[in-house]
Amino acid sequence: MTWTIRPRSRIQNLTMISEGQGDPLIILIHGVGLRAEAWGAQLAGLSHLGSLRAVDMPGHGGSAGLPDGAKLGDFTDAVAAVIDRPAVVIGHSMGAMIALDLAVRYPQSVLGVAALNAIYRRGVTAQKAVIARAKALNANALPDPEPTLERWFGNTESAARAACRAWLMDVEPAGYTKAYRVFATSDAPDDADLERLAMPALFATGADEPNSTPWMSNMMAQLAPSGRAHAFENAAHMMPMTHAAALNEMLCDFVTECAS
Repeated sequence: MTWTIRPRSRIQNLTMISEGQGDPLIILIHGVGLRAEAWGAQLAGLSHLGSLRAVDMPGHGGSAGLPDGAKLGDFTDAVAAVIDRPAVVIGHSMGAMIALDLAVRYPQSVLGVAALNAIYRRGVTAQKAVIARAKALNANALPDPEPTLERWFGNTESAARAACRAWLMDVEPAGYTKAYRVFATSDAPDDADLERLAMPALFATGADEPNSTPWMSNMMAQLAPSGRAHAFENAAHMMPMTHAAALNEMLCDFVTECAS
């Protein structure tokens, strides 16, 4: 699998890669520092199901950035503006935060929500570490990508690791900084919000994921009325890239269920 840069379209302030046609609409939201191409395997593997839109998060790819002081809701509102009919929303990492916030605040627009490698109630040590990384960021310069890549992939080089390195070195510094600070400081989703989710909700992560842990996915799934959780064996944070075949099989079943 290669993740080469692809042509984009624009709706409102967001750029996106589009594949497939018809219903349902499927929205894909990547994590901090990445871009729509991170969903390359899903764009190929899910396009027979309907119309896919892999968006560039605000301040990433070709999408316009947000003002200083932007909150999670501002990222969510930007994505909501490109949803013109009920959709299955799939998010990864910070994209999962946005996807869940969309399901809570725009329930009429969401047929189902899949939160991949999602955060829920970080422990004290993890919270201190992510806050420290956020405080160290400079809106005028990008951080060294290698510590991030080591957390995501370990030390083994791969095509997926190389692609993520290229994206992390290319993202606009201010956009990266704003997004990461929201990711670091947000405590979403709230328990009460999870309990109000009326649509099917899938929470999936990697069994070897130290930050978006299986415990987090299980806890969120228990709170959501129609929630279910899954941990992929031998997978960590970047499972949409590293475990695409198994994940795509699960997502195909989930999308079909949500659209029926």
